[in-house]
Amino acid sequence: MLWSGWGDPARAAELPAPVRDLLTELLGVRAPATPAATFGEVRLPPVALPPPVLAALAAVTGEEHVRADDDARIRHTRGKSTPDLLLMRAGDASDAPDAVVLPGSHEEVAEVLRLCAEHQVAVVPFGGGTSVVGGLTAARSGFTGVVALDLGRLARLRSVDPVSMTAVLEPGLRAPQAERLLAGHGLTLGHFPQSYEYATLGGFAAARSSGQASAGYGRFDDMVVGMTVATPRGTLEIGRAPKSAAGPDLRQVFLGSEGAFGVITSLRLRVHRAPAVRAYEGWRFETFAAGTAALRRLAQEGTPPAALPTVLRLSDETETMAGLAKPTDLGAPGSDSGCLVVAGFEGAPGEVAHRREHAAALLVEAGGVCLGPEPGDKWARGRFSAPYLRDALLAAGATVETLETACFWSDLPRLYDAVRLALHGALGSPSGGPLVMCHISHVYATGASLYFTVVTAQTGDPLAQWAAAKRAAGEAIARAGGTISHHHGVGRDHLEAYAAEIGDLGGEILRGIKERLDPAGILNPGVLIPVY
Repeated sequence: MLWSGWGDPARAAELPAPVRDLLTELLGVRAPATPAATFGEVRLPPVALPPPVLAALAAVTGEEHVRADDDARIRHTRGKSTPDLLLMRAGDASDAPDAVVLPGSHEEVAEVLRLCAEHQVAVVPFGGGTSVVGGLTAARSGFTGVVALDLGRLARLRSVDPVSMTAVLEPGLRAPQAERLLAGHGLTLGHFPQSYEYATLGGFAAARSSGQASAGYGRFDDMVVGMTVATPRGTLEIGRAPKSAAGPDLRQVFLGSEGAFGVITSLRLRVHRAPAVRAYEGWRFETFAAGTAALRRLAQEGTPPAALPTVLRLSDETETMAGLAKPTDLGAPGSDSGCLVVAGFEGAPGEVAHRREHAAALLVEAGGVCLGPEPGDKWARGRFSAPYLRDALLAAGATVETLETACFWSDLPRLYDAVRLALHGALGSPSGGPLVMCHISHVYATGASLYFTVVTAQTGDPLAQWAAAKRAAGEAIARAGGTISHHHGVGRDHLEAYAAEIGDLGGEILRGIKERLDPAGILNPGVLIPVY
């Protein structure tokens, strides 16, 4: 993973000159006066951990699995939000951990947590490093130091139960690794978020991830039927049956906990037969409202997944046009508007044919026009590439960021309008912009998720610029009845809004869990837990 951007440097995107000219003309984008820092220019704080603590950690994992070199520390600094990347591009690694610890077993994780609690060392669980909500930056105040607990050595497929259709996997497996291992058994998880190429299974669980095929396979938290968790107080084995009425479901304590309550060391996950057929197609609707109504009908009629495509998403007019070469790609000659629906179907041939027929009948009845496979195939080919484009836009002088929310269907038009208005109000300037795009990314019988992408010209202080815009959007989300996050999580960035969303009593419940499981407060301090 690129330390100051996304992914494989060999796949870096380049902005064509016409696109640069358009950004300048429409949004007022200008190239930054200062180029991005090189690796050698990054400013690292000195290692704060005392040598005896480093030695004690090395005695647990082996000396080669405790790293305090510059390369390891920089590559475990922060996540991949735009604010994170702006700081890294400026050479600011002031939040770097003092060391990176790579345990190789549950027992080593548990012992590392015990040692860190004893020496008051903060621990940041680290998977793929793809957090976009400030989830990998620990509070240092009151701690001897900070270690990143990299779970990359916990990367095994432990077992497959083909009768129950479950598999036990370790949290450090990157999603593509997990899919390759399961493919050997003819299985798949079916979880493909935009971070798929680098994110890990443990991160998916800790952040309540939702993949692009959630309409067919469900969210990741729906896939988790059991887990093993190491905490500073001991080990928890959770999930002895698919469902239970034996009290509250303790899985929910750790799903979405972002490493604040414990470290997941294994996951028992629901799996599916690998699909024999994958088919994607595009549909055109005149307006976002018309497309939204069609998606709602698909989500509500029949029993999912039989009534739903595996992938189902709707881009608004702005996002649709930004992603197309020309208006006629929407199948409407002379049209300069319209919205694109991408529908994907995975499964056995007969099942796919049935679901396509059902969806097509409803979409046509709702006013949709089928565009054939090309728009869907184009989306599928490029669905993991957007973060590379963000790097190129940042280098060109644009601020580019995303945010997402969810609400009930009845609130969705109001939420969509409120967030767009807030972003335009916070980022508009005489020089132009911003460009605010949106799509419905996940659908349910009762509601849906809205995913916004924003492009605007950087100001002299792009961090403050985006912070103001994010604050305005968060306030608009709350007023319009949305949640502060559907699948990105809380981290540090959403902490204030999350506190308001759950209220004082909700915050007290979380603090009570934290105090019981992590009395020294070493686990990812500063994230998730509201401070009043």
